[in-house]
Amino acid sequence: MTETAHTGVSHRHWILIAAMLAMFMAAIEVTIVATAMPTIVAELGGFSQFGWVFSVYLLTQAVSVPLYGRLADLWGRKRVFFIGTSLFLLGSVLCGFAPAMSWLILFRAVQGLGAGAIMPLTATIIADVYSPKERAGIQGWLSSVWGVAAVVGPLTGAWIVAHFSWSLVFWVNVPVGIVSMLMLARWFPESRGETRQRLNLAGSGWLMLTVSALLTALLQAQLLGNWAFVLSGVAILSAFMLVRHEKRAPAPLFPLVIWRSRTIVAGNLGNLIIGAAMMGISAFLPTWIQGVNGGTPLQAGSALAMMSIGWPLASTLSGRLMLRTSYRFTAQLGSLLLIAGTALLLTLHVDSGISYAGVAAFVIGTGMGMTSTTFLIAVQNSAEFSVRGICTASVMFSRLLGSAAGTAVMGAVLNYNLAQRLPQHDDPVQQIMAQAQREALSQGSLQHVIGEVASSLHWVFAVSLVIAFASLAVARFIPAKKPE
Repeated sequence: MTETAHTGVSHRHWILIAAMLAMFMAAIEVTIVATAMPTIVAELGGFSQFGWVFSVYLLTQAVSVPLYGRLADLWGRKRVFFIGTSLFLLGSVLCGFAPAMSWLILFRAVQGLGAGAIMPLTATIIADVYSPKERAGIQGWLSSVWGVAAVVGPLTGAWIVAHFSWSLVFWVNVPVGIVSMLMLARWFPESRGETRQRLNLAGSGWLMLTVSALLTALLQAQLLGNWAFVLSGVAILSAFMLVRHEKRAPAPLFPLVIWRSRTIVAGNLGNLIIGAAMMGISAFLPTWIQGVNGGTPLQAGSALAMMSIGWPLASTLSGRLMLRTSYRFTAQLGSLLLIAGTALLLTLHVDSGISYAGVAAFVIGTGMGMTSTTFLIAVQNSAEFSVRGICTASVMFSRLLGSAAGTAVMGAVLNYNLAQRLPQHDDPVQQIMAQAQREALSQGSLQHVIGEVASSLHWVFAVSLVIAFASLAVARFIPAKKPE
């Protein structure tokens, strides 16, 4: 299917709306569930398993993203999107009926397996029906969905658990997903490449083992202890077997054309970096606000929301900027904004206001929105139709992998610094975040612990800054030309 045929599709606005609905469904899932989790834990119990509710969702999503991308190239976008979305909705319905925390974790795994199709395939579908020149602006619309979800999700989750059963938190997405599928069924013309190849099952197995072992080791390192090293070894061994198999496979999961393109490789590296840098703010800025500044969860959430507002605004702007300058200039500008915002985090001190943290989050969000959109558009515009699905999915997968790696690395940096600075304190962050434990400390002890936690967090932000500089280096490898 040629680019000219793509742009000749009628009712493209309805296809865009359907894609935005699907993206909204996936985006709001993260924020609405996080808000409702304290209520869910209070009813189901199993607080020790709390982290797995989020980890297993991310794990199964990350494992399935590249598989859906390849299947979309082989079987067609519409069919694979329907399979993934149906699985996501089934998992959502089952989550609402979960009788215990262990069942909720199992159903979240099902939900994550379906979620792996939504982000890459909505972006691929939009790339199929809009020309390379139009994609830059249209992807901004998709990104704006995340900004809306960041505001609507927490408010909706809080309202639901206050007036209804927590089950509705999971069920609210069902009608959204059904409407999205019906719209695509009506207006999106199915198409697929010329290939008649089957999915590489052996390669898929090695990929799933590699990703599962690696992400589990990264996400649950503290809980697993020495077993995390065992899982890391499994990941390395299975990755070696995957590479070996891919070189010999007649239908590799990741066609060689992907790795021969400097733009596609740079796009994946860029999103890996963005995912890692993002965790410096998403995971640790709330700790600063609530622990060091003594703020409330609402204030921490409000500061983070500034990042989610800056992201879609910059994503939309980057589309116009690319058309007037180049991919490279836009990505480099976004990287500079990311560096500036992360540098602002290093200037935070104990007496800094919440608004200052919000400004830093906004600047970081603009940098991430500009770089991520530019990398994605550059990759999609350089990819042939027959591999566009897996290329788009690889970009999404890289960001997920970067998020997991960033969380693990920065968490280790924080824990190491706390152990060196406050060896006599058991979980000092919890001591200053829990109101009862905070009030139990003497004024001198409290100020000492706060100061040492602040210094430890500064090291986390310093690591995030180094990662942000890496995005500027990677931006040099994408084309210095406009979308055509």
